[in-house]
Amino acid sequence: MKLILMTTPFFFVEEHQILNALFDEGLEILHLRKPDTEPVYSERLLTLISESYRKRIVIHDHFYLKNEYGLKGIHLNHRNPELPPKYKGHISCSCHTADEVMAHKKKCDYVFLSPIFDSISKEQYASHFTTANLRQLAQSGVIDRKVMALGGVQLDNIQKVKDLGFGGAVILGDIWNRFSIHSTQDFKDLILHFRKLRKAAD
Repeated sequence: MKLILMTTPFFFVEEHQILNALFDEGLEILHLRKPDTEPVYSERLLTLISESYRKRIVIHDHFYLKNEYGLKGIHLNHRNPELPPKYKGHISCSCHTADEVMAHKKKCDYVFLSPIFDSISKEQYASHFTTANLRQLAQSGVIDRKVMALGGVQLDNIQKVKDLGFGGAVILGDIWNRFSIHSTQDFKDLILHFRKLRKAAD
């Protein structure tokens, strides 16, 4: 099962060090999501990420960066729902219902379905799905290897994501909550936790 990491929506000083370290640990795909930020900050972050790892990054905004930095692909969402003209390459898309999954799955490499569990990073962002709903969606072929589970995914429930037949898990709060930008701590705990997540996803 794929393990995908989503960035925090804000930039912070140690971010490039952590991301390079996670790529060193085998992070397969990073989704760079920085809504309502100027492209210059994303450009700066990308220049600080090892060039060999940039081809594992999917961008959610400022799609021109895909070609400029040799990124993996682009992600469509309500802010940016349209493909650039003559675009070729990896496409993923955010979905919140079974109908959206079925509408977008054919033209995307994979789609996100959320929120699968109550969100860790967004307060009051509760799951839309019961376990019975999810099992039904798996049995009817809505959930398959092209659908990635997003929302509240953590070490405690990643096995459930796998058992339901998702093709991958998207991690956000379960990683980033292990690092505080306001402290002088290192990020060893975050790396150790990523190793556990990766082992559970394999």
